[in-house]
Amino acid sequence: MTAADYELLDPRFSRLFNANERVEKLFTGCRWAEGPAWFAAGRYLVWSDIPNNRMLRYDETDGSVSVFRQPSGNSNGNTVDRQGRLITCEHSGRRVSRTEPDGSVTTVADKWRGKRLNSPNDVVVRSDGSIWFTDPAYGIDSDYEGDHAESEIGACNVYRIDPGTGEIDAVITDMVRPNGLAFSLDESLLYVADTGRTHGAKNPAHIRVFNVGKAGKKVSGGKVFADCTAGLFDGFRL
Repeated sequence: MTAADYELLDPRFSRLFNANERVEKLFTGCRWAEGPAWFAAGRYLVWSDIPNNRMLRYDETDGSVSVFRQPSGNSNGNTVDRQGRLITCEHSGRRVSRTEPDGSVTTVADKWRGKRLNSPNDVVVRSDGSIWFTDPAYGIDSDYEGDHAESEIGACNVYRIDPGTGEIDAVITDMVRPNGLAFSLDESLLYVADTGRTHGAKNPAHIRVFNVGKAGKKVSGGKVFADCTAGLFDGFRL
């Protein structure tokens, strides 16, 4: 794919991408690929193949692809924290995990108020070390991308994990199916996609934007930033 294959719907977008770049296919064979996380120091990419219950690793130095972890807890979204560690959302694991430098895996969050999480979906780490993640019920809706189960919480929320205490707070509780999320570059805004349309034609298919408090622990607002007119917004980054 080259620049000629792109259609610019708004001329302002032309300054945001390099027309000399091209899209290359690095791998095929996933049933459902999600959650790419890039490790610059090692020049490799890790991502999830959700229904196949595995994570894969692409090595930029030789173009090879290998299995990074299997089973993976039906991992979905991944990111890299400020210490260069892999943070992963697991559907069947129903947790947010962290891969330590020695390769061991630590549970960062698996319960809220004593109840199991639904199926963490996407995650972002703020500069203060706090971990923010979405928890829709896609991984427990069926056995295809997790293990079918009833929600113990009875809601799909966005959570914040305190970097000092490990305490988990529900920061957004009024979304149908919170999905991808990302902070603005100055971290004053938090964008969150709601893909509730998967569970009803009248449900949301949009991105909302929230104001982040000065302490970086609470959000307010939540107006609709963009409606999706084709398909659904999913993961995104700034």
